[in-house]
Amino acid sequence: MDHSHHHSGMSAMDHTSTPAPPHHHHPPATMGPHSHGQGGGSAHTMPMTFYFGYKNVGLLFSGLLIDSAAAMAVAVVAVFLLALGYEGLKRAREALLRKAQERLRAQWSSFSRSDRTCPKETPKQQLLSAAHLLQTVLHVFQVGLSYLLMLIAMTYNAYLGLAVVAGAGAGYWLFGWKKAEDSGALR
Repeated sequence: MDHSHHHSGMSAMDHTSTPAPPHHHHPPATMGPHSHGQGGGSAHTMPMTFYFGYKNVGLLFSGLLIDSAAAMAVAVVAVFLLALGYEGLKRAREALLRKAQERLRAQWSSFSRSDRTCPKETPKQQLLSAAHLLQTVLHVFQVGLSYLLMLIAMTYNAYLGLAVVAGAGAGYWLFGWKKAEDSGALR
């Protein structure tokens, strides 16, 4: 078939014509866990349903490829610990914030009731305080960790997804009770 008629008389900037439909058909990509093309490049297809598998499972980075049951077991334990740590980090940030609030209350109550001219920090001092800088660094770490856990769950690998959920549940069980106790819910 001669395709030269598509190019005659058209400038490179002509956006009014529609492109010709392709003249060849590629079969749809398989929906297995991951398929790798032959030749120079590799083609990944993302599974769109949960699956139990441990062969050719990509984990976050191109160099992290799970290809055995032992590698999957190590990945499951690591993901579980990441999710557990995420819950612990959330609790640690709440505890640090509560201590900072208690410290401010103690400073305020140390002044006599007749003299309520407690010197307050300026917004710039608060912004540059060590406590606020620590909270900021921990917040950035927490957000990064939460996105990593989300991306792990989005692999649709059921083993890894269950590790995220189980780690979050165990983390809440280990660290969440203290939050409930602090709020008075367990009294």
